[in-house]
Amino acid sequence: MTYIVNDACIACKYTDCVEVCPVDCFYEGENMLVIHPDECIDCGVCEPECPAEAIKPDTEPGAEEWVDFNRKYAEKWPVIITKKDPLPNAEERDGEDGKLEKYFSEAPGEGG
Repeated sequence: MTYIVNDACIACKYTDCVEVCPVDCFYEGENMLVIHPDECIDCGVCEPECPAEAIKPDTEPGAEEWVDFNRKYAEKWPVIITKKDPLPNAEERDGEDGKLEKYFSEAPGEGG
């Protein structure tokens, strides 16, 4: 088992989760985070830290597709270990449907 970040993170990018991760397996894109599934130790400490409820175990329905998505971008984006401010419109976008199609960017974040 591993944990994944799904599209609920897009356009919010809360980073509360990165500070509690004991293995630094979060990677930062321009407008979302992902977890490297091969680095995640399945401890689960990140899941309750996400205000957008975007972190889920890969055993939940619909999570399977997100494992490959997370792996793909974790291999392209820089690692992030320091909490940062969420994106400016995070509260407005939190809970919005269709964020992958509307807002997702393949561009890397700054990391840090």
